[in-house]
Amino acid sequence: MKTGIIGYGYWGINLVRNVVGNSVFDLKYVCDTSPDRLQLLQKTYPWLTGIDDANIILNDSEIECVIIATNPANHFSLAQQALKNRKHVLVEKPLATNLADAVKLAELAYTNGVCLMVDHTFLYHGAVRKIKEIAERGELGTINYIDSTRINLGIFQNDINVLWDLATHDLSIINYLTGELPYSVAATGKCHIKPGIENIAYLNLFYQTDLIAHIHSSWSSPVKVRQMLVGGDKKMLVYNDIEPSEKIKVYDSGFITDDNKKEQILVDYRTGDVFVPKHDTREALSTMVDDFAQSVKTGKKPLADANSAIQIIQILTAAKQSITQNGKEVKLSI
Repeated sequence: MKTGIIGYGYWGINLVRNVVGNSVFDLKYVCDTSPDRLQLLQKTYPWLTGIDDANIILNDSEIECVIIATNPANHFSLAQQALKNRKHVLVEKPLATNLADAVKLAELAYTNGVCLMVDHTFLYHGAVRKIKEIAERGELGTINYIDSTRINLGIFQNDINVLWDLATHDLSIINYLTGELPYSVAATGKCHIKPGIENIAYLNLFYQTDLIAHIHSSWSSPVKVRQMLVGGDKKMLVYNDIEPSEKIKVYDSGFITDDNKKEQILVDYRTGDVFVPKHDTREALSTMVDDFAQSVKTGKKPLADANSAIQIIQILTAAKQSITQNGKEVKLSI
């Protein structure tokens, strides 16, 4: 299928590499407004055509698929034009910078019968899929809490805050693992660089069940941390994406309470073995691109479809509202 990619920056480079390696796609154009980026494209892929005008891709009748990897502020206008021209679209996260625009894109894709997918890459990560498998087998028991930290120094965004940039990944993983959506959120954050753009934030997610989740996101950390704790009533799990090989560790640890006595609650702790399961080491982005290819070819719903992206944007919108209200709990209508 004839394909065009708009954006050859930090993430666009990775997308081009994986699209070139996928037999379903025939990459016709790569667009970027920077001459330096186009020069780099020609050095790396001399057979590809680099252009600086996205309209060439959007209006080319031969192009069936458009992949967008630009600044988030441009996602809506580019995706809207591509969908209007009945092209299948894959958009780097977030789908749009506000809920209304995201809903418009989903409705437009449905009306025109084309695929709209969002690049929630971690849904395709072998480690995340293995955690999902472990959870579905019941090895963790009932998940009581998830605590996620995603912090590093940079890259500071100009049009979205750190939650929209980093916590999007954690939210996609949490929604995928639990199959639950929060009924309310509470968030706090601070803008140390640009007014209105939080560079550090803390997000709490509350559910109808006893599940609670917490996300810490920061562009201002001296160290890079990518860690998620999943606490079940049978076993607990640590997912450390920085680890080169042992990314998942399952701890046969927990506690049992005896509350028969009203005066006190007795807690018995259990500490057992640590298990390191193997997982698929294929590049997540390659799996994601293949899901897009198969969705376009067969009409199946992709794992990271527009509706899942809208759910995340609803959570992020409520989180921003909570931040502006000094951490007040905000209920969702998902």
